[in-house]
Amino acid sequence: MQRLRRKFEPLIRRVMHFYWRFSRGATLGVRAMVIDGAGRIFLIKHSYVDGWHLPGGGVETGETLLEALTRELAEEGNILLGSAPQLYAVYFNKRTSRRDHVALFIVRDFRQDGHPQPNQEIIAHGFFAPDALPEDASRATRARVAEVLGGAVISELW
Repeated sequence: MQRLRRKFEPLIRRVMHFYWRFSRGATLGVRAMVIDGAGRIFLIKHSYVDGWHLPGGGVETGETLLEALTRELAEEGNILLGSAPQLYAVYFNKRTSRRDHVALFIVRDFRQDGHPQPNQEIIAHGFFAPDALPEDASRATRARVAEVLGGAVISELW
C-alpha cells in the first residue's frame, strides 16, 4: 500500500494543483504547531503522502485563516482551540506550486476531547517530543520545529 501511495503521490499532487490553477488565483494553506503542556508537538500521517506532518490544509473560498485552521484541527486531530492561536509566519511553498503559501500558527491553548479516529485521510497521529520526532517526519516539519523551538532563522520557504 505504501509503495503504491508513493508511486501515485506526484501524479495526485499535479492533478490537484492543475485543478487549483484554474479554480484559484493562488493557493493558501494553514498549518498548526500544536504544543501540549509537556512541550510535545502534535503530528499526523496522511494516507496519500509519506511522512509525518503538522496538521492543516487548504483555506477554502470564503473562509478566513482562523476558520480554516479551526476546521482542519477538528477534522484531523479532534483538537478544539481555546484562545486565538499565534500567527508565526507565512511561507512560500514552491515545492508544491509557484502559487502556494502556507500560514503557520502556534497553538498552545487547546483541548482534545478523545483521540481522533483514523479515517480515509489521517491514518496515524500523536504527540512527539521535539527531540524525538518520528524518523520519517517531513523536511518542512523538522524545519518548522527548528525555527519555533530551536531558534533557527525563519525561512521564507516552506
